[in-house]
Amino acid sequence: MKANSRFIISMLSFGYAFLYIPLISVVIYSFNDSRLATVWGGFSTRWYGELLRNEQVTSALFLSLKVGISAATLATLFGTMAGMALARFGRFRSRNLFTGLVMSPMVMPEVITGLALLLLFVSLQQLTGWPGQRGFGTITIAHTTFSMAYVAIIVQSRLAAMDESLEEAAMDLGGRPFRVMIDITLPLIAPAMLAGWLLAFTLSLDDLVLASFVSGPGGSTLPMLIFSKVKLGVTPDINALATVIMLFVSVGVVVAWRIGLRMQRTND
Repeated sequence: MKANSRFIISMLSFGYAFLYIPLISVVIYSFNDSRLATVWGGFSTRWYGELLRNEQVTSALFLSLKVGISAATLATLFGTMAGMALARFGRFRSRNLFTGLVMSPMVMPEVITGLALLLLFVSLQQLTGWPGQRGFGTITIAHTTFSMAYVAIIVQSRLAAMDESLEEAAMDLGGRPFRVMIDITLPLIAPAMLAGWLLAFTLSLDDLVLASFVSGPGGSTLPMLIFSKVKLGVTPDINALATVIMLFVSVGVVVAWRIGLRMQRTND
């Protein structure tokens, strides 16, 4: 038993070290004074200043945030409707086809999805003149198409586990279906919708493959910019950018944990 425990602890330690030591090294070398990312030249915060003055990075960051917020909102809207249809409408006609269409972006390789969307936008541009330039709009459509499947699954799971007696009681008291959905159903599935929105935002902010296919000149997102810089060699400003991203993610996780803990205490 002790041998098994030591083996499990050793494997866990190795796994966490394999994951987190590179992240720690990125943070340490973001304070490197040298222009070489892997050669320590003394402690300095100069690369954080360079990062703030880099208009290319700031424009890519703002574009990624705009795309992420827009795509997450649209994906939550359409994904919620799809999840409600799958959970509440029973065995309607063409249900299997509808389920396949909703879930296919999850299993389809991103390269195939990106190529298909690129061909679609090129064909639309030739036929109608839209889109005049690939950028914010086309990336938002691509990310919405990709991430709404995840929102639909989360909302469908929440509705499947939810007790329908509250909705039935509201309708027995004279509530119209639309009012029941607004007053009863949506507040009950609001946590699932929020979780879907956060997941869709994260997927959009992290995506590289789809954005590379459907973007045009001047429409580079933050992952595309980082990838292009990494191909030329990692510089300390990339380490500084990665450190800032990790800081914001860590703060968001801590805040979400504190909110969840407070809600749990309130319910208890």
